[in-house]
Amino acid sequence: MNQGPHSAAGRPAAAVAMTDYEFCSQYDLYGHMACPGCGEKILLRHILNVLGPETVIVCPAGCAAVTDGVFPHSISPVPFLHVPFDATPAAAAGVRAGLDLSGRKHVTVLAWAGDGATFDIGMGALSAIAERNENILYVCYDNEAYMNTGIQRSSATPYGGWSTTTPKGQLKAEPKKNIGAIMAAHRIPYFASGSPAFLDDLTAKVAQAKRLSGLRFLHLLSPCPPGWKADPRDGITLARLAVESRLFPLYEIIEGTHYRLTHESSGAGFDEYLQLQGRFRYMSAGDRRILQADADRFYAQLTLRHNRNGETTVIGEEP
Repeated sequence: MNQGPHSAAGRPAAAVAMTDYEFCSQYDLYGHMACPGCGEKILLRHILNVLGPETVIVCPAGCAAVTDGVFPHSISPVPFLHVPFDATPAAAAGVRAGLDLSGRKHVTVLAWAGDGATFDIGMGALSAIAERNENILYVCYDNEAYMNTGIQRSSATPYGGWSTTTPKGQLKAEPKKNIGAIMAAHRIPYFASGSPAFLDDLTAKVAQAKRLSGLRFLHLLSPCPPGWKADPRDGITLARLAVESRLFPLYEIIEGTHYRLTHESSGAGFDEYLQLQGRFRYMSAGDRRILQADADRFYAQLTLRHNRNGETTVIGEEP
């Protein structure tokens, strides 16, 4: 486990020149090894700004584990526990139990995992901690493929998306797994989606999750320019277009039944979103229509559930 801003020998890590927590309070994550335009470090920085120093990160193999730094150095300003690919939920539950037994129930256990470790490899253990309603904040930074190991498809890869295991002529034929519905089926206290392009929405949801107890799950879109075959300068633009085009709507689910849209997506930008990414270049016009129709259908379902709950406002608006 990397001990926050210090090396295993107790000296400040070269990646972070730490003198006190005044610097650390901003969680700028200087010296990280992420690719230009990576969404994961933007997300982590803003989440830590809300959670504060009383946080322990549990992270499996993946982009976040690699870009945190080469042992014994770490960019993380809080304890950062590296665990096997499929073990994030189980390890987080163990950390939670240990903290509780030592009287530190106020410390937030942040499970920080990508879509491969969440949607696929760790799904069984994730279901277990959800069913037990463990007091953990689980965050999936979703870059829609196994990016760290060579851009292989995951069950979070969109329909029609290129990857090294769904190449030209064999594009992904299945839709993206609906992780929100899976979490809702477990009746966890809180589920929400988020985007680095909508930081007010994101930080409000993190703050809400921090106030609650039990298993809380945040599903965050994390642009990956190398894997998406996009210009690193377009990372936030892509995150915004994904939301506005309804491919990644912003919503929350309370106790598995109460749905609430937190941003009204305009439905615009679908074509631009695809055109800015080489991973969609091989899609036919028919494939594009299928992807758009599926996004519109899901957004219509969310809107219906939102209206059934009598909601008339979104985060950031006065009721």
